[in-house]
Amino acid sequence: MEKEMRYAVLIDADNVAAKYTSYILDEVSNYGVVTYKRVYSDWTRPNTMSWKAMALENAITPIQQYSYTTGKNATDSAMIIDAMDILYSRNVDGFCIVSSDSDFTRLAIRLRESGMHVIGMGEQKTPKPFSTACNAFKYLEILADEELRNNADSGIVDLKTLEEAVIRIISENANAQDEINIGELGSRLLNRYPDFDVRNYGYSKLSQFLKKFDSLSFRQVGSSILVSQKLDATDLQRIQNVLEVIVRSAGAKGYNLGELKKQLCTKVPDFNVKTYGYSKFSRFVENLSGFNIRNNMVMISEK
Repeated sequence: MEKEMRYAVLIDADNVAAKYTSYILDEVSNYGVVTYKRVYSDWTRPNTMSWKAMALENAITPIQQYSYTTGKNATDSAMIIDAMDILYSRNVDGFCIVSSDSDFTRLAIRLRESGMHVIGMGEQKTPKPFSTACNAFKYLEILADEELRNNADSGIVDLKTLEEAVIRIISENANAQDEINIGELGSRLLNRYPDFDVRNYGYSKLSQFLKKFDSLSFRQVGSSILVSQKLDATDLQRIQNVLEVIVRSAGAKGYNLGELKKQLCTKVPDFNVKTYGYSKFSRFVENLSGFNIRNNMVMISEK
């Protein structure tokens, strides 16, 4: 049985609203089990009442940190010291740092350098350096299903940029059939954009989100979903290149016509001869420049 990841959840009550508490804990539970739950503030201040109630209700340990100097955030220092103590204890596999403060950027980087998986959470005002320093970053407004996505400064990656990134990931990491497992695709996309979350765009699953893009094709194999770049109807050159590679692999003896069609359909699942105005695969191949068919064998015509 695979070991469950253990996480320490450290919350900056000075920079995050108490109303997000349940969303924070629910989200971390998707990654593993929470072994440390701590929330930091100066609890002598009257504006911490909402957090006091949430801490009690959710069994979160409140950590008292007095503000020794006016204008300085002592809470940050307390969280950082505790995080390093927990790191050296080796009792966790990852951290969830909850704050909208960029001061935790260096902490996130340091924890990742030590092999920890770091989840960041904060409101959409969170500066970009902190969100990108984490393995994954979750906007609390999105987790709470609040309609705040119209803020142009929210930092959410636009769809065109994501589509281009997806196509690039496929081209760089696809298998022999020019496909990539959707799980690997999601992981690599998250590595490029740590604050990427399909819920930012109104979806609950990555597969549903990716189907927004007309440039992608999907194939179900057992319980796995394989993603590839969809063949454009006018992309005849790409088809010809794929066929040439397959036929050349057989050498001078040529490649069986029926087997060639199977191989092509494996590499290009969307291929259909009718797209190009033919009813038979043999006719399609015969009319491609540089191919000959003899005794049901396809060969390259060398110039």
